[in-house]
Amino acid sequence: MMNLRKRMRDQRGFNLIELMIVIAIIGLLIAVGGYGWSAMMKSGNETAAAQTMDKIRIFQAQYAGKNKGKFGSFDDLIKSVGMDESFKGERPVVNGYVYSMTVEEQSSSKPSFYSVTADPQVAEGVSATGSIHFYTDSNLGTIRRTDENRPAKADDPSL
Repeated sequence: MMNLRKRMRDQRGFNLIELMIVIAIIGLLIAVGGYGWSAMMKSGNETAAAQTMDKIRIFQAQYAGKNKGKFGSFDDLIKSVGMDESFKGERPVVNGYVYSMTVEEQSSSKPSFYSVTADPQVAEGVSATGSIHFYTDSNLGTIRRTDENRPAKADDPSL
């Protein structure tokens, strides 16, 4: 009996309880890290969308300067002033945000007009790509935003 106890004490390695504790700690770290990672990605997407809205305003001003005050669509901006190719089409999705642009031609009674919205591709839940909605148009000197789950409008607060 004495030999058996001595042999058991000399064995090296983890017992089952120690192994379960280590696995539980690793699981907890992964859960906390996953939440932090998704929050970081969401924040990064929101920042990128705000910067993109500002770039669109600049591109529209450049386009209007070259085209007698007319504003262009995403495809026009790509061809004329060097906007990123990822904005091709009517409703491009870039960095987790869906962009849409409306352009109205000028008439005898009003100048041309454009408006741009950026809405998160997924606004709620664990896989949310953002929670802030953005808006700008040719009459505004800034970008508008809202945290509500709806597209932003011209009367929402500025960034």
